[in-house]
Amino acid sequence: MKQPFPFSAIVGQDDMKLAMVLTAIDPSIAGVLVFGERGTGKSTAVRALAGLLPPIIAVKACPVNSADVKDCPEWSDVSDASVQSIATPVVDLPLGASEDRVTGALDIEKALTKGEKAFQPGLFARANRGYLYIDEVNLLEDHIVDLLLDVAQSGENVVEREGLSIRHAARFVLVGSGNPEEGELRPQLMDRFGLSVDVLSSTDIDERIEVMKRREAYENDHEAFIAHWQSEDATLRARIVAARAALADLQTPDSARRRVAELCIALGSDGLRGELTLLKAARAFAAFAGDVAVTDDHIRKTAVLALRHRLRRDPLDDSGSSSRVARTVSEILGD
Repeated sequence: MKQPFPFSAIVGQDDMKLAMVLTAIDPSIAGVLVFGERGTGKSTAVRALAGLLPPIIAVKACPVNSADVKDCPEWSDVSDASVQSIATPVVDLPLGASEDRVTGALDIEKALTKGEKAFQPGLFARANRGYLYIDEVNLLEDHIVDLLLDVAQSGENVVEREGLSIRHAARFVLVGSGNPEEGELRPQLMDRFGLSVDVLSSTDIDERIEVMKRREAYENDHEAFIAHWQSEDATLRARIVAARAALADLQTPDSARRRVAELCIALGSDGLRGELTLLKAARAFAAFAGDVAVTDDHIRKTAVLALRHRLRRDPLDDSGSSSRVARTVSEILGD
């Protein structure tokens, strides 16, 4: 089985890659929504992210990847406290997935063969402490969207049916991708994504040629291609780990908080989630850049990612949301 296309080898799409890196540095940013036309590398980037993320420490037999045996759910009957290093989970949620597969359900095999009422964990359990990826997220069925909203709000999956009463941690970074031509995304779900990116096909001929060259190398000389880019991914992974460690000591002056609030008020973003997310994104970017304090430059770089999907629609302004954010950033922070 081929390894995924390396993250560092993706040509262009800098905003999409930056958004994913920021969530790897600070998972509390909550997630990334990537909208764009087909063939722009959305799914490739998510698959590549799985190979880039630093591993996590998890209890060996824990079905929800807990770091400590005391955090394993009671129904799992985990008694062995030994831990192991595992790849950060990146779990796909298919469009046609049933509610049982997503949340978990009664283990039919154990019920029939042993007469035991046991719980079979679902995708939410597998994704805990990792990423949950939904391709064509705008086509997701409403009842699955409702489940996602509940879990995203509480960080806990609750299953109450078939005589079961089950709870377990379900905290993950949500990544969704889709083509806006195929349907709108429910506002309630859109609000649960910390960052949002519009991706377009490059119009630069040299860049498109480079895409073709790298894809051909990946297909025709896979091992050599992977070996070449592994060092680049390792360097990026080390920067992510260093940025995570730097967040605790990163300074956030009140002037930065004021800038963030001014931006959100000027743009009329809904609620306070915009401020909180933008500040987290700016802090993650500052840590990634190796800086010691948040500045206007960090806010400027992350404002479009954090705010473009949170704007109230202005009937008198037919420019895109990204343009509105960029224009307001320029007015308040300068070029």
